[in-house]
Amino acid sequence: MECLCLFWALEKLNYFLEGCVFEVITDCTAVKSLLNMKTPNRHMLRWQIAIQEYRGNMTIVHKDGNIHKNADGLSRWPLPNDIDNPAYVPEEASPQIPIEGISVTDLNTTFFED
Repeated sequence: MECLCLFWALEKLNYFLEGCVFEVITDCTAVKSLLNMKTPNRHMLRWQIAIQEYRGNMTIVHKDGNIHKNADGLSRWPLPNDIDNPAYVPEEASPQIPIEGISVTDLNTTFFED
C-alpha cells in the first residue's frame, strides 16, 4: 500500500517534481529499501520500474512511525474504485432480492370470526 501511495503521488505530482531534487519521508522500511534491492521479487520490481525516472532526484528517508506524527496522509486518503485507480477491483453485481412482508391490515379476518 505504501508503494502504491508513492507511485500515485509521483504520477499526480510529476509536473511539479520533474527536474527537482526532493525527499520522500516514510515510516515504511520497504519503501526505503525499494531502490537498493539487489534481487527484488516481481512485485517490488514492478514498483522499481514505475519510479525509475525519479531515481537520480529522489531520496527516500525512513522516519519511525512513533516520531512521524503526520504519516500516511496520502495512503489513507480513500480513492474511488474506478478504472483510473491503479488498485481498481471490479465489483461483482450483487443480485437484487426483494423482501416481501405481510401487513396486518392485509390479513383476512373472516377466518378468525367463528
